[in-house]
Amino acid sequence: MPNDELSEAEFHRYARHLILDEVGEGGQAKLRAARVLVVGAGGLGSPALLYLAAAGIGTLGIVDDDRVDLTNLQRQVVHTTDTLGWAKVDSAARTIEAINPHVRVIRHKQRLDEANAGGLLAGYDLVLDGSDNFATRYVLADACFAYKKPMVWASLLRFEGQLSVFKPWTGGPCYRCLFAEAPPPGLIPRCEEAGILGAVAGVMGTLQAVEALKEILGLGDSLSGRLVLYDALSGEFRSFKAAKDPACRLCRPNG
Repeated sequence: MPNDELSEAEFHRYARHLILDEVGEGGQAKLRAARVLVVGAGGLGSPALLYLAAAGIGTLGIVDDDRVDLTNLQRQVVHTTDTLGWAKVDSAARTIEAINPHVRVIRHKQRLDEANAGGLLAGYDLVLDGSDNFATRYVLADACFAYKKPMVWASLLRFEGQLSVFKPWTGGPCYRCLFAEAPPPGLIPRCEEAGILGAVAGVMGTLQAVEALKEILGLGDSLSGRLVLYDALSGEFRSFKAAKDPACRLCRPNG
């Protein structure tokens, strides 16, 4: 556990964390020492980044090669009207600085792919998947397995969301145990084709931040081995057990 004492400013900033017996000074020091990589500063990454920054995560890495567009602002709340046209990593970094200047932001102005995934993950303890395409998601999932980085995953479509945590080296499934291969192109429409209720992205991205904080602090029950589904129209959450696939080509023994 980190031994660095919190400053007076940090005591005031994180006062509502510090009075939680489950967090306290030791837990807040863990958050400050943590290094979290967020892949995608879009609908999921935006709320996740806001709450991770507010919580006091010491280092936040952001991977994104896109620029802020007016259509993003309906759900990508880390960006603002006056950052239209900015690189998303720069726009997000400015907002994080305004929320919490104690957070170090590392900007990875690039798209994650097979060539750079290992280098990007190397300096981080945990990864949030806020990607918006299957190609990136599968590369990320495979890299997180290879480098043993817990991956907090969520996905969105219209009025629904899905959420889980993958760390198969602890006994739970990997991403490919649940979704062995990417669906054929065009089978599942993208956000710009099917639409998304903006606040649903806020719900799921915030839940990703919650699960990341739980993993860092060692609190509660991990979502590893469970899949959570959220239906905004019915207002219901459903949780299902998610088992390892003994035939998984990624994480099966001697696979």
